[in-house]
Amino acid sequence: MKTGEIATFCSTTFGSPWLDLSAYDETYVAKDAIDAKLMAKHQVIGLSKRGNRITVALADPTNLRALDEIRFQTGLAVDPVVVEVDKLTQMLAKLTESVSSALSNMSVSDEFDMEGLIETNPDEAQADTTGAEIDDAPVVRFIQKMLVDAINEGASDIHFEPYEKFYRIRFRTDGILREISQPPLALKEKIAARIKVISRLDISEKRVPQDGRMKLVLSKNKAIDFRVSTLPTMHGEKIVMRILDPTSAMLGVDALGYEPEQKAALLDAVERPYGMVLVTGPTGSGKTVSLYTCLNILNKPGVNISTAEDPAEINLPGINQVTMNDKAGLNFAVSLKAFLRQDPDVIMVGEIRDLETAEISIKAAQTGHMVLSTLHTNDAPTTLDRLKNMGVAPFNIASSVILITAQRLARRLCSCKKPIDIPMEALMQAGFSEADLDGSWQAYGPVGCDRCKGSGYKGRVGIYQVMPISEEIQRIIMTGGNSMDIAAQAQLEGVSDLRQSGLLKVKQGMTSLTEVLATTNE
Repeated sequence: MKTGEIATFCSTTFGSPWLDLSAYDETYVAKDAIDAKLMAKHQVIGLSKRGNRITVALADPTNLRALDEIRFQTGLAVDPVVVEVDKLTQMLAKLTESVSSALSNMSVSDEFDMEGLIETNPDEAQADTTGAEIDDAPVVRFIQKMLVDAINEGASDIHFEPYEKFYRIRFRTDGILREISQPPLALKEKIAARIKVISRLDISEKRVPQDGRMKLVLSKNKAIDFRVSTLPTMHGEKIVMRILDPTSAMLGVDALGYEPEQKAALLDAVERPYGMVLVTGPTGSGKTVSLYTCLNILNKPGVNISTAEDPAEINLPGINQVTMNDKAGLNFAVSLKAFLRQDPDVIMVGEIRDLETAEISIKAAQTGHMVLSTLHTNDAPTTLDRLKNMGVAPFNIASSVILITAQRLARRLCSCKKPIDIPMEALMQAGFSEADLDGSWQAYGPVGCDRCKGSGYKGRVGIYQVMPISEEIQRIIMTGGNSMDIAAQAQLEGVSDLRQSGLLKVKQGMTSLTEVLATTNE
């Protein structure tokens, strides 16, 4: 009897649908739905997964044990279909071969010794419940290579992203995401499990987001921390790793891109004995680095500094850093109340999110403490409106806030930059005045070379609006003025807005006009 006739007989006898595997597109096979060992053991293939059901191809519909094990392992309802045994064997061989060859290629392409680079959880042996599945050497070496490559390229984030038919890894370099690799889709579970183990996360929990940390030890004197975030998506767990380089806080104010008068105003504010300094800007605008740079300036043996962060990103010796834990009841407000009983000189709050945190921070600033914090606003004047909208009294804002810095990060032109001619009308429209267009400076544009990998940009430079709170601005706050009134007064006092600061960077040849217009879109 032919295999096709046997499959048809089994289908009719046991009431299971019959499927011709030769007509099934392999790209739609749910390779990661069932463990590879389980598929090989019972000669089954997970054809498709939809909702809480999985369709399983098998040649022997009487193998109820296989169906039970699949149901237990996946937690899904199983819909069996009968297929011909020879076609099932061929497809299984192809699937196994593709994964094996991919692992071999990954191992061969990695020609350097990465042994012992990652400092993992000392209890990893107890946490690693999947044994060899996670400790697959090629996968381990591949992940380590990705981490080192990201550091060497100056990336700020690494994205591990699963999709229905492919799996990709992207680096965010100078604010731009760029695809780096497409590992086999079948490896997404192993890659995710390995990252979760070394980040001290629960590898058995795939239904809710998790946050963790890990460290990459490059040498005796150099280590890089990673903040790890997992997110359940339709096709698996997406993992984003934020690279936290402690040396970024040691660069100093000059390396951040402040103009001389902006630097002087910022240092004058943070070195006061009390008051509040706020750093504002969108996510990824460098607020954390700016705050830590200020903390590093204040970090002296005679100063007691405490920080409340969610989570603590850059480790600085000599500073008491507290990571928020909402599940345990440790939030910004609770931490601030505790700080005030710890004899602090300087307090840093990761972000002011609610009225309670704002009020405690302001009281601390009014009672002899220097308070540094961040807010998510578009520019410096709107920060004061944001505090009022939270419910903070204008009197408290005027008497506590001494300086606000708004910032953006623009890509810095690579050394391969070239002079370009920009029409005067375009320069005037961008914000240049007639006095600026005196021919004493040259605009530059990107070119592209091996150093910048063809983008024309290498690194980033900060664009800042540093607004000290003068007596006149305090009066506007007290009398109920809005952000437009404050912005007009700041302009009269010589405070450059973000666009004006960006145009100055264009005049200095640091970045292009296109980049400034995109970064300071008004």
